[in-house]
Amino acid sequence: MKIVIFDPPLCCSTGLCGPDIDPVLVKMNDTFLTLKSQGVEVERFNLSQQPGAFAGNNTVAGLLKEEGSKVLPVTLVNGEVYKTGGYPSYEELCEKLGLEILQVKRSLTLTAK
Repeated sequence: MKIVIFDPPLCCSTGLCGPDIDPVLVKMNDTFLTLKSQGVEVERFNLSQQPGAFAGNNTVAGLLKEEGSKVLPVTLVNGEVYKTGGYPSYEELCEKLGLEILQVKRSLTLTAK
């Protein structure tokens, strides 16, 4: 079981840096950590730091050529396009992979300003 995420340009590999951390990216990071604990291989590629991965994947390169950057993020599950233009939820990924839904592990705690 393998999930590959092709992220839009982010400031770092996870997007979990800087003064204003996007809660969507925190949730996705937590999702990936939980899926990894369930034996799923998870890879992420960031357009600003790893453009070769985008160009080297015919499916993703084709989507970018046809639809532009609005197609990002692109999620591949076992080599097939699962979702474009947004991140899937943990529950959606578990359903697709036939996994038991566990409580998502929290890697960060965000505090209100």
